[in-house]
Amino acid sequence: MAPLRFPPRVEHRALRAACELPPRAQRALFGAPPCLDGQELAPDIHALLQLARLQGETSLVEGRTPERAREENLWATPVVTGPRRPMRMVAALGIPGPASEMPARLYLAHDTPSGTTPLIVYYHGGGWAVGDLVTHDGVCRFLAAHTGFRVLSVEYRLAPEHPFPAPVEDALAAFEWAAANAERLAVDPARIAVAGDSAGGNLSAAVSLLTRDANARPAMQVLLYPVTDAVGDLPSRKLFAEGFLLTKGDMDWFEGHYIPDGCDENDPRISMMRAPDLSGLPPAYVVTAGFDPLRDEGEAYAERMRDAGNTVALRRHSGLIHGFANLTAVSRNSRAAMHEACGALKMGLA
Repeated sequence: MAPLRFPPRVEHRALRAACELPPRAQRALFGAPPCLDGQELAPDIHALLQLARLQGETSLVEGRTPERAREENLWATPVVTGPRRPMRMVAALGIPGPASEMPARLYLAHDTPSGTTPLIVYYHGGGWAVGDLVTHDGVCRFLAAHTGFRVLSVEYRLAPEHPFPAPVEDALAAFEWAAANAERLAVDPARIAVAGDSAGGNLSAAVSLLTRDANARPAMQVLLYPVTDAVGDLPSRKLFAEGFLLTKGDMDWFEGHYIPDGCDENDPRISMMRAPDLSGLPPAYVVTAGFDPLRDEGEAYAERMRDAGNTVALRRHSGLIHGFANLTAVSRNSRAAMHEACGALKMGLA
């Protein structure tokens, strides 16, 4: 029997109420958060996961078709994001891409200073196969509101209809377009960052690699729990394979749809950990979540960039899970983590 569903706004209120209870009340209602690898899951995230299990939600995409996974992702978006944060402007744009025009949105918060500002080019997560401008609208509004910068959200082509390298090509084209149209966008061409979560973090890292010898280069890269190694099998992929929403089965599903048969998974545009030379990259702020299968590869990539002589700040939020960038409207700990990311952007692009 399918779980009983309520309207998204009702589920959002219930989820927010549970996640905003005092930690003692959350422990009483949902039990003690699990401890693993010397870390304790944040009580509000534990409450969220327990409520998800009651709805039968134990993974993101396992067993779904891409179409079904996208439908469910869109349905769940207002449940976690709630009412939209007001903006001074959200403009729909079309960016010329390698194959077709890419939909994009430009965000400008109410208190953004007049005149030229830095720009964040944002690539959404979703395993290169789900996600779009709608699913990450809340993330982009949060970034715009708490940095005071313009944010350009890009809707790249998705797998399996458009597998690798199509999303990388679109991500690169979007950055190059933003740099070439800085005056039109009212942004400083020397202060354009690339940022993204999960697969979007992977694309941000790929753009940073592909442009390091170009005239237009990102001033900063912000990688939120990025995919950096489709080849290796670091411990976190096994340690957190089940029970924390993103599962090993999900990662197999995503990478299976994104990486075509016969493609070399060592290609640095897929697995930047495999790049022989990581020197000359933009300053990086790398964020990982303690209970995330991708934790170790994100941290290993940060260390490799640092060893190659780049400026790198690495921040692990030990009590959080993959996807916390989308949870700021319901989770205090996710909100705090994204406030830190905004602070890093403000410092990096000052």
